[in-house]
Amino acid sequence: MSATDYLLENRKAEAAQRFAALSALFDPGTLRQLDACGMAAGWRCWEVGSGGSALVRVIAARVGGAGHVLATDIDASWTREAGASNVEVRQHDVALDAPPGEGFDLVHARLVLVHVPERERAFRHMVSALKPGGWLVIEDADPALQPLSCIDPYGPEQELANRVRQGLRTLLSGRGADLSFGRKLPRMFRDHGMTEIAAEAYFPIARPECAPLEIATIAMIRGDLLDHGIVTGEEIERHLENVRAGVLDLSQPPMISVRGRKPR
Repeated sequence: MSATDYLLENRKAEAAQRFAALSALFDPGTLRQLDACGMAAGWRCWEVGSGGSALVRVIAARVGGAGHVLATDIDASWTREAGASNVEVRQHDVALDAPPGEGFDLVHARLVLVHVPERERAFRHMVSALKPGGWLVIEDADPALQPLSCIDPYGPEQELANRVRQGLRTLLSGRGADLSFGRKLPRMFRDHGMTEIAAEAYFPIARPECAPLEIATIAMIRGDLLDHGIVTGEEIERHLENVRAGVLDLSQPPMISVRGRKPR
């Protein structure tokens, strides 16, 4: 998968705003998962599809100078802002490239495999990079479980928001995304022999971070929405006005987080 195959590619200027909103929404849940794995000073961690730098910085601080964080992405330009001495940033495709070594205490990926057509191979690569007893944490959305932007579509503003969200789902699916992937993660962990498996789902509604995330996402896919005739330019502007006015109770798809341990 190349950077240009990805609908929400990192090179776009709005990616920084999108990464910031995603971090605000999902980093607390991610860190609960990592804490449940016992992440501690001295750990070697691989952050797959790192995107922005916020989570990488937190992980680097927790593993300390004796630890090491490898942060990889098909486009690692935003990750390079992490800038810690114990962080290595590398351009890498988790599905197509060989795993970057072995012996990791923790491998984590969020909102990665849902977009990767070769997701089974990517999963195997991440498992192979773990040391015996190491932890794998994968978090992915499942838009098919809850496909709406506004779960209470009581008026035309909400109906327009849901039509825009349906357009985004159509575009993602056309790029190889599996919109029902999140629910499959526990089974994948079992099929690959992982132990101590645990999972949870998080479903944000009407959080303040949902508005800037929506604005950044629409800016990134505006051309695709227009090219495919999903909405008109006037409808996009009307939707963005509704978002900025705060009249929409925006939601995000359920994020399903799964952790499991490689047998010793």
